[in-house]
Amino acid sequence: MTHSPAIILNRRRMLAAMLASTTVAATGIAPVVARAQDAATPRAGGKLSMVAPFGSALQSVDPHATYESQDMAVSKAFHRSLYNWDSATNSIVPELAAEVKPSEDGKTFTYRLHDNIYFHNGRKLVADDVIWSYSRILSPGSSLSAISNLQNIQGAQDFLDGKTKEVAGLKKIDDLSFSITFDGFVDPGFLLFEAVTAILPREAVEGGEFLSNPVGCGPFTFVEHVEGSRISGKKFDKYFKSGKPYADAIEFTITDDYSALDVAFRAGEIDATVLSENSYVLYAQDPELSKGLIEIAEMFTRHMGMNLEIKPFDDVRVRQAINYAVDRDIIIKKLLKNKAFKAVGWLPTPSSGFDPDRQPYPYDPEKAKALLADAGLTDGVSFEAWVTDAASSLGVLQAMTPFLAEVGITVTPKVVEAGVLVEAINKGEASAWFRSNGTGPDPISALRSFDSRRPRSTNRGAFKDPAFDAMLDEAVATLDPAKRMELVRKADGYIFERAPVWFHNYNKAVLATQPWVHGVDANVTEAAIIEVDSVWLDENAPAR
Repeated sequence: MTHSPAIILNRRRMLAAMLASTTVAATGIAPVVARAQDAATPRAGGKLSMVAPFGSALQSVDPHATYESQDMAVSKAFHRSLYNWDSATNSIVPELAAEVKPSEDGKTFTYRLHDNIYFHNGRKLVADDVIWSYSRILSPGSSLSAISNLQNIQGAQDFLDGKTKEVAGLKKIDDLSFSITFDGFVDPGFLLFEAVTAILPREAVEGGEFLSNPVGCGPFTFVEHVEGSRISGKKFDKYFKSGKPYADAIEFTITDDYSALDVAFRAGEIDATVLSENSYVLYAQDPELSKGLIEIAEMFTRHMGMNLEIKPFDDVRVRQAINYAVDRDIIIKKLLKNKAFKAVGWLPTPSSGFDPDRQPYPYDPEKAKALLADAGLTDGVSFEAWVTDAASSLGVLQAMTPFLAEVGITVTPKVVEAGVLVEAINKGEASAWFRSNGTGPDPISALRSFDSRRPRSTNRGAFKDPAFDAMLDEAVATLDPAKRMELVRKADGYIFERAPVWFHNYNKAVLATQPWVHGVDANVTEAAIIEVDSVWLDENAPAR
């Protein structure tokens, strides 16, 4: 049975309504606060002044080569992928395909492309472009960022290893139709919506000038890139979405300097920007600036990881005691300035696998003491935690320390650079650590963080539990979506009870938007990645 995007979208809207209600129930705070005037009729014209935050320079203008958030924010202007994240419904939807037909076994998906998609060089996008783009990512010797997204395609590994000349699971049917066959059941949208799987024109990539003149099928064509400063584009008149983009031009400011972004935003030089914790407090208290805030519960879970292969973390009672011992509410309020949502599991509130009925670990020091006593640790216990010099890492550990001391746990910080920390975790050298894990949008992939069959780079705490692995396997093999989500929630609840980490918070990202800017979406997968083809400027915009 062939499903049109409209039919799929209607089903996803139903799911989104459920997700929105679960978010409010779990946190007491709606994940998005938007201005009422965003419902006004869009008008064309003007130049968008956006930001590419988090780094002093882009890693690459080749979307296949970078998984950095700021690079992917820029890619939304110039490139498109087979699927897209729809912030209005918190779901994956087809982007380049007019029709998607799954096989009965859930392994093969047949696509028919829209017949009005053009690259910036004037050529129409066809099925060969999809197959070439994915084959490029999987080519032997490739180090492109999306390899893991595509490895489940049938024959992908043989192609990567140089054993075959083509990827067996990628088949062209005609100029606008093709199929993708996976080794097992997957939801391909979760794998094929990010910029790292963008569909590119072969002749432009292999022409030798792609890194200085990137060509895609996105809403804007490339104009200029001043490394470490800005990147700009102009409206693509043959963009396949009728009437879009609304703006005539776009320019991204590239920086990791939040102070500079604050000054530029207050001066009206930037239309939308992400906020740090300190800026969030100031903007929220300002009568005018607060009107343009968009608060987003992102799919990232902050936690203290623990090496379960060493003492004392090999004992579930110790791990549970840590979760009971700390008053996370006061840390979120005082240290993080309320720029966080308290975690009630590994899967965050916007996830399709989130359980709205699960309660968080309460602050209960007496329960923590009892668990430690039951574990034979009445004389106390100590450990070292690896952290980076940041409020979300060292700052949180320092805030935890007196709570842990009250129940007999002594913790010593070891401050290191982020790269050193990751290397120590992957080698099993760190006993405990503070990190933020991406936990969406695919809940099964997020729960693989505790799959005993995965390497240390994924299962960083070395959690080993055959019962949990079996839950994941059953969920993967279940084609019925409702039953699969039931199994996913069961698995997430099991992880919450076994406490392989200290569950802290889900990240709250905050965007500040100017009063003349409309249509900025709230992307729970990464707030900085904005659907720029839908953003428009009213008559009060300085750039009109």
